[in-house]
Amino acid sequence: MRNLDLEATEYQPDAATSFENNLILKWYPERVLKSTGPIGSLLELGIGHGYTAELFNKNCDRHVIVDGAPSVIEQFRDAHTHLEIEIFESYFENFEMDEKFDVIVMGFVLEHVDDPVLVLNRFREHLKSDGKLFVAVPNGESLNRRIGFEMGLIDSLSSLNKNDLSLGHKRNYSLDSIVADIEVAGYRVISQEGIYLKPLPLAVLQSLENSAANFDAMLQVGIQFPELSVGILIEAVVA
Repeated sequence: MRNLDLEATEYQPDAATSFENNLILKWYPERVLKSTGPIGSLLELGIGHGYTAELFNKNCDRHVIVDGAPSVIEQFRDAHTHLEIEIFESYFENFEMDEKFDVIVMGFVLEHVDDPVLVLNRFREHLKSDGKLFVAVPNGESLNRRIGFEMGLIDSLSSLNKNDLSLGHKRNYSLDSIVADIEVAGYRVISQEGIYLKPLPLAVLQSLENSAANFDAMLQVGIQFPELSVGILIEAVVA
């Protein structure tokens, strides 16, 4: 098994990727909650930057998180002593529990694991028959990556760049490939949307007048274009 603490530096608040992570990771939980409303029991895979746990915890009665990086868990616990969350230190592939949940969220974790279909399959056992699964992944075929490919900045839309590797990514998804993995694992996709339609490099976007309004607009417009957005959000149920 990998030592996930070796990748944990990218989950520090001052990491180079923190601005867009903040943007995306505070956006998609609101989209999940728009679909679910208040949640009874929620199982979340991965702590990451801790943004999503803070938002989900306000809207569920029971909140469980599974994460395999001890340093990330410790950092999160130190910063969130006010939250009532049960955290299990475990690799997703090894996690065992008898409980079933109303909602399971796999937010930007499947790109990290060796066998995403195995993980999807394993956690189907923890989803209630009328429960909902939400999966968010990076999109290798996003508009900004397509532009980068045409400019010769990346070898292919599926290739992993330096930032991907530093984050421990093992693959880039497309809309078709993430839907295929979810369906093979025994779910039925009921909705799909994009997260953050990014037309220009971040430095350029930040230099524009009304940049905050521009970022809000790019998040909103991205909903309609999952095949071109930086991230993809899928809602699914047990088939």
